Amino acid sequence: MNSIIIGSGFGGIAAALRLKAKGHNVTLVEKHKDLGGRARVFKRNGFTYDGGPTVITAPYLINELFELFKKDPKDYIKLQPLNTWYQFIFEDQSRFNYSGNEIEMKNQIGKINHEDIEGYIKLVNFTKKIFDKGFTELADIPFNKPFVMLQQLPALLKLKSYKSVYSLVSSFVKNEKLRRMLSMHPLLVGGNPFTTTSIYGLILYLEKKWGIHYSMGGTGNIINGLEKLMNEVGVKVIKGHEVKKINLDDKKIIGVELDNGQSISASYIVCNADPPAVYENLLNEDKNNSFLFNWKKNRMEYSMGLFVYYFGTKKVYDDIEHHTIKFGNKYKEHLEDIFDKKKLNNDISYYLHRPSATDKSMAPDGHDCFYVLVPVPNNQSNIDWNIEGEKMKNLVIDKMENDLMPKLRENIVEDFYLTPDYFEKDLNTKYGSGFSIQPKFTQSAYFRFHNKSEVYDGLYFVGAGTHPGAGVPGVLSSAKVLDKII
Repeated sequence: MNSIIIGSGFGGIAAALRLKAKGHNVTLVEKHKDLGGRARVFKRNGFTYDGGPTVITAPYLINELFELFKKDPKDYIKLQPLNTWYQFIFEDQSRFNYSGNEIEMKNQIGKINHEDIEGYIKLVNFTKKIFDKGFTELADIPFNKPFVMLQQLPALLKLKSYKSVYSLVSSFVKNEKLRRMLSMHPLLVGGNPFTTTSIYGLILYLEKKWGIHYSMGGTGNIINGLEKLMNEVGVKVIKGHEVKKINLDDKKIIGVELDNGQSISASYIVCNADPPAVYENLLNEDKNNSFLFNWKKNRMEYSMGLFVYYFGTKKVYDDIEHHTIKFGNKYKEHLEDIFDKKKLNNDISYYLHRPSATDKSMAPDGHDCFYVLVPVPNNQSNIDWNIEGEKMKNLVIDKMENDLMPKLRENIVEDFYLTPDYFEKDLNTKYGSGFSIQPKFTQSAYFRFHNKSEVYDGLYFVGAGTHPGAGVPGVLSSAKVLDKII
C-alpha cells in the first residue's frame, strides 16, 4: 500500500510514522530543504531559533511515535519539565508566576482577589470535565459523519460549549487580571478567547495534567529525533521539492506531481498542508465539490496572523523567565481589532520565549536568545508588511525595553522577523493565518475540514486545519485519527 504525506510538520511526520507502523510504503514530501513545517529551525551566527511551537504539553503523544517501533524516546529526545510555566505581566507591571504548584497558584490568586481562590478551584474542576470529554474521549475520534456530532451534542451542551472561553472563566473568576490570564489559552491555538468555544478550556487542565516541557536543543530537536526514526524504519523522505498537483481518476486519488515533473502514485494521500490551500491549489476542482462543501469552505473564518521577531543579545537577561506573556492595556478591544476589524493597534500583547533560560546551547557563551510573538491581523487585512514590518519590530523593541529589558536595543546583536506573508508564501496557509481556521464551535469537530476528505476518495488531512485543531497535542492527535479511518 503506497501512501504519500504532503508536509512535514508534527502532524505530517506523525502520520508518516503511524502509517509505516501499519505496513504502508510511505513517502513524505517537504517543499523546504528542512523538515518541521511551522516547527522549522533557524540558525544564525551561533544562535538557534525555533521557528514555531515552543510549549510542549502531553509529551506522551510524542513518545508514542517512538514506542510504535519499540524504541526508547530518551535515545532520541530530551524533554525537560519547567517549574514556572509562564510569567504573566499585567498593564500595571505586576507579575504572576503560573505553574503546576497549586499552593503557590492559590497564594498568588489570593493576593490579587482572595474570593477568586474558590472560583479558580471550581474552574479547574470544570475544565477537567471538559478535558475528559473533549480530549481524552474525542480528540482522536473521526468526526466525518453528522450523527457522530449529534451523539456528542448533549454532552457538549452540558459542558457549556456554547460559551466562549472568556465567558466560562468569568463565570468562576471575578478579577479582570485573573480572567485574562486564565482565558488566554485559545491564543495558543489561533483563537480569540471571546469567541473560541469553551471546549478549548480543556487546555488549562491539559497543562495541569502533564505539565509544560521544553525540548533540550529546542523543539527542532524533536523534529530531528523523529527524522532519525523515519530514516531507521524506512519512511522515504523527499526534501526541497513541492507537490504541485494531486492527480485524480474521477474523484479517486491516484498520486501526486512534484515541481520537478516527477509523478508518484499512491492509494492514500495525507495532507499536512492547510486544507483550503490543498483544495484550491493542488486540486483546483471546485466543480467536483458539492454546493454544501463549497459553502462550508467559503464561510470559514481564519485565525489571526503572527508577527514573530527573533533576536539575540550580548547581554544575558537573567530575570526573564522561559515563557513570558505581557498583556496590553486593552484586551478585548485589541483582539477585536485583530480578529474582526483586521487592523493594527499599538497597544500590543506579546509572548516572549527565552530558551536560553533553560538551555545555554541555544546562544553563544555570554549571550541570550529570544523570540517574541505578537498576534496581528491575517492577510485579509491587506496590510503591506514591507512597510509595516519594520515599524512593528521597533514598536516591539520599545515595548520590551519599557516593560522588561532595559537597554535592549543597544544589546541586540542578531535579529530578523517573520510576518503573515511568510506563513502565506512559505507555509502555504490561507491568508497567512498562523493556525489555519479559528477554533469556534461552528468550526470544531464535524464543522472543521474532515480528516477524511468529504470530496475525494483516498485523501486525508492532519494538522491545524482539521480535527481536533492546532497546537502540538492537537496535530499529533489528528494523526491518531488515521489509525481509525485508514
